Amino acid sequence: MSLLTNTNVTIIHVGNMANKGTQALLQSDVSLIRKIALDKIDFCVSTTDVEGVKAMKLPVEAIVPPMVDIPYERADFLAKRNGLSRSSQRYKIIALASLIFMPIQMLLSTLSAISLKNGLGPIYRGKLLECMRDSQVVVSYSDENFKETASMLPLNVYWVLTWWSMLVSKTWDVLIVKYLGKPLIVFPNSIGPFRTVIGRTLARLALNRCDRILIREPVSFKIVKSLQIKSPQVLTVDTVLTLGPVDNRMNVDFEHPTIGVSAGIYSNSLSKKEVEKYINAHAQALDEAIETRGFSVVFLPHYVVGFTTDDLAVSGLILHRMRNNNRARIINASTLDEFRYLLSQTDILISSKMHPAVLAVPSGVPVVCIAYDHKQIGFFDRLELSDCVLPVRDISPRNLLSKIEYVWKRRASIRRNLEVSVPTLQMKVEVTATEALSPFVQVKKI
Repeated sequence: MSLLTNTNVTIIHVGNMANKGTQALLQSDVSLIRKIALDKIDFCVSTTDVEGVKAMKLPVEAIVPPMVDIPYERADFLAKRNGLSRSSQRYKIIALASLIFMPIQMLLSTLSAISLKNGLGPIYRGKLLECMRDSQVVVSYSDENFKETASMLPLNVYWVLTWWSMLVSKTWDVLIVKYLGKPLIVFPNSIGPFRTVIGRTLARLALNRCDRILIREPVSFKIVKSLQIKSPQVLTVDTVLTLGPVDNRMNVDFEHPTIGVSAGIYSNSLSKKEVEKYINAHAQALDEAIETRGFSVVFLPHYVVGFTTDDLAVSGLILHRMRNNNRARIINASTLDEFRYLLSQTDILISSKMHPAVLAVPSGVPVVCIAYDHKQIGFFDRLELSDCVLPVRDISPRNLLSKIEYVWKRRASIRRNLEVSVPTLQMKVEVTATEALSPFVQVKKI
């Protein structure tokens, strides 16, 4: 029996809702598709965080797990439930067991898809398979679903296994979708880089089976071209730019001028020395900005999962190192709407993550981007604000303070630039998404 009854769209590859950017991407994809479509859309969402998506209360009819679990996400879920740290022996055992279980899940999903296609009914992950079967189109949601590393971070054994397992899980979803004979569109993604033969092979296996690939920045576009992918590719921009106006009914007492800080680093990506360098650079540069410019500082953590390396923990470490911590505070937003509003009230934002920056610029907030990946560089290139970017491994108190000064002195011209560029990019993503969906869903004329 079908779970969906109207024009049906299944969205796959959705990640953890502890990440405000993941929430923003899913909300923007759902909103954009509903805006584009002439008919009522019934959505099925496949996610590694079923309860997190439910809590967002989006207009979604079915929320189901993926075909193959991603080991580190499964380990994180069980660790949080059992009060374990990522460094504990039990966590490592859970992650290894999840990795070993992946081939079993692949076998079960294969048998289940064969059974469903032959009219016998699914035996494993049946709700997701039925959603795929009954959909007019399947969408790989906007994010970075096909990559093997962050382009400015070192690749170690932990991250090699992590990226490979994510690529396998997402590639397997693609293969099942195509086995069921359904069209598949990749919504605006950053893609690559790929540093191993296995990574490139998995990427080609998945991307060559997509009906259209929307790419959100130029570096990823070049990477896809270099892989000689045959599927049609279109350069567009991040769907999060299309989210509606920020809710201005909230009451937040900021002491202006305010620097917002969305600090964070990938777990196990930098050495202890590099982490210390990152924390000290923020603390010293922020102290100097407070003393010379009279700023107050508000830390706005973007990824809060409860482990010692998440953005809330990193914000706390920086705050603890600051001399002027009486002029700084941390606000852990409970919802995406609150997070967006807080970003909009800052006078300047320092962001080490992609989506606090993307969420801030429609409100005209000038951003200092601390970049760990080409997706950030590409986004700021599209805004013609590449001088606002500081590579994470070049961070120092002097370099960060220099970027703060650069952006602050040019804040009026940056705002004028954003007033022109953001609406143009918003229209770009709406047009490209409409063109991609139009062969499969009745769409409105733009």
